Formats: sequence, structure tokens, C-alpha cells
Amino acid sequence: MSGEARKPYDIDTLTDIALRVFAERGYDGASMDDVARAAGITKASIYHHVSGKEALLDRGLTRALDALFAILDEPQSLEGSALSRLRHITGRVAEITLLMLPELTVLVRVSGSSKSERAALERRRSFDRTFSELIAEAQRSGAVRTDLDARLIARLIFGMSNSVVEWYRHGSSIAEGAVVRAVVAIGFDGIVRPQ
Repeated sequence: MSGEARKPYDIDTLTDIALRVFAERGYDGASMDDVARAAGITKASIYHHVSGKEALLDRGLTRALDALFAILDEPQSLEGSALSRLRHITGRVAEITLLMLPELTVLVRVSGSSKSERAALERRRSFDRTFSELIAEAQRSGAVRTDLDARLIARLIFGMSNSVVEWYRHGSSIAEGAVVRAVVAIGFDGIVRPQ
């Protein structure tokens, strides 16, 4: 770096970089050397901000989960029919997935091998339970078919939404809004044209 000033890093910027590295290499496959190289700084400089790799992981997982849980507090998630709330939450989860692709990629891939991963998995299960309970409410109201288990419906809808992290890249020829609309349409209307 002949004479050019190094960009100063803060904890949020380093977390952004670490999440991109974790999403690309996998958390277990990435090292602090990889994060430092991606940031263009020394590993010692990173330790000035965080205690280690798991602290960066924890920050990223917390970001992702806080964003998901914030959806549940939105007025459209709290008011209206159970079906309209389900549609809103499903669409917003897809939007957040696209908006926070590195964070959600890391969250979707956690294995539970570290304390941070286990805590994140438990929080995600809590989110899924809330969504499943809303599906059950919609079933009781007659808006959603009752021949399918509410937890299974939740897993399949989120499985479809979570798969976006595996193939979607910003700048794709598929617009983000189209992805969100497709997740909601397929999750609630299917793909067969009504007769």
C-alpha cells in the first residue's frame, strides 16, 4: 500500500466483511486470516475490535434474527386476518433475506457447533413456532387447508425462502421484487392456474 491511507474499520464494517467471508467459505472453513485479508488489514487489527471469529459470527446472527423478529412487530403482522398476516410475514422474510443476504446465508447454514450457533438456532425455532401458530390460527378460521400440519407448512415455506441464499446474487437478472412475489404466490396460491 505505497503511501495510500488505509480505510479505518469499525466493528460494523468488520462484521460486514466477516459475514461475506463466512457466507462464501462457510463459518467453519473461514479463518480470521481470511477476514483480515478480505478487509485488507492485519489480524491483530481485527482483535482490536472483537475477541475472535465467534464474536463476529454472533454479531451477524444477532443482526439477522433481530431483523426477522422485527417483522413480527410490524402492524401488518399484528392486525388483520391470520392469512393476511401470514402473507405479510412470508413476503417480509423473503425481502429481509435478499436485503441481508450474507447474514441470512450464514444463519441458514449454521450447524449448532458453537454457542452462538446454538443460541441462534433456538431463536430461529422460536420464530418458526410463532409462524406455525399463526398458520394453525388460519387453519381454524378456515382460510388454510387443514389436511397439512402447520409446522410442515411453515418448514416448507421457509425452506423455499431460505433456498434463495444458495442461488440469488445481487445484480441478478431476476429482480428482488419478483423473487419476493414468487415466494408469496407459490407459498399461498401454488403454481396451477385456477380453473
